[in-house]
Amino acid sequence: MTLEAIRYRAGSLQIINQLLLPQQTVFEEVHSVQDGYDAIKSMKVRGAPAIAIVGCLSLAVELTAGAGGDDPVSFIRESLCHLTSARPTAVNMGRAARELMEFAENESMEKNSEQLRESVIAWIEDMLERDVNDNRKIGVVRSLHALSRLKRVYCTETRPYNQGARLTAYEAVAEGFPATLITDSMAAITMRERGITAVVVGADRVVANGDTANKVGTYQLAITAKHHGIPFYVAAPSTSCDLSLESGRDIVIEVRPSEELTSINGIPIAAPGIEVWNPAFDVTPHQLITGGIITELGVFLPSELQAALTGRLTAL
Repeated sequence: MTLEAIRYRAGSLQIINQLLLPQQTVFEEVHSVQDGYDAIKSMKVRGAPAIAIVGCLSLAVELTAGAGGDDPVSFIRESLCHLTSARPTAVNMGRAARELMEFAENESMEKNSEQLRESVIAWIEDMLERDVNDNRKIGVVRSLHALSRLKRVYCTETRPYNQGARLTAYEAVAEGFPATLITDSMAAITMRERGITAVVVGADRVVANGDTANKVGTYQLAITAKHHGIPFYVAAPSTSCDLSLESGRDIVIEVRPSEELTSINGIPIAAPGIEVWNPAFDVTPHQLITGGIITELGVFLPSELQAALTGRLTAL
């Protein structure tokens, strides 16, 4: 069953609080840009495409209520800058912010404040529709590709569908893959003894040479797959591909608060004053992505990605 994790209607936005999954499925209202920022920063919303969608929709909710008054352009600019700062490693929010800001500035030359708000809201709603369609295309690409012949697929994402490019347990079943799901801690032994035939992960940023930033643990999973001769795939929409960066060395990795590791539900589990480095992502070198990078435009080897996306996006 496909679950809707983002519920949007004109002027209304609800999101599933992913911090409570799988024990609880709780929808929370997002009334403002600040609510959207908080949901992204606290990781109630995860996945680069979903971060961009929720951020922009939170702006749409405020604009529907008339935010920005006689100067909506300044409000939009300040809001997008604020949202982009919430989780900077995830590329989609920054890309959406640049494109939306350019659109808003162009529209402001010909339209009054109310008309501008309506145009920006429509742009954001179109963005949501495009994202859903892109994910459907990624599913079709997977079905047409050799993945459709695989018997056991290791999926890193087991959350309900979050309107971001993620091969979840739910999507794997929907696409007809008889997937065997294992936890990260059991990855090596299961690959060796259970006959896993592919690993598929998501990505928050894919750069020009095919290096990929994803949740911490992806790098060692890729190493394990390489050791066992198992194809390693990345599934991400083209909006998560950042061709402006040459390699993973150029990706700025978000560092999370130390309290996420030193306490559980507010209860300390580490010695007071201990130093903690808590990166939210690691970078998987393109050499370890042996299966390919799955996008809505096709499946590409890391070495093919830049030329393929540049040509196809230009054609579109």
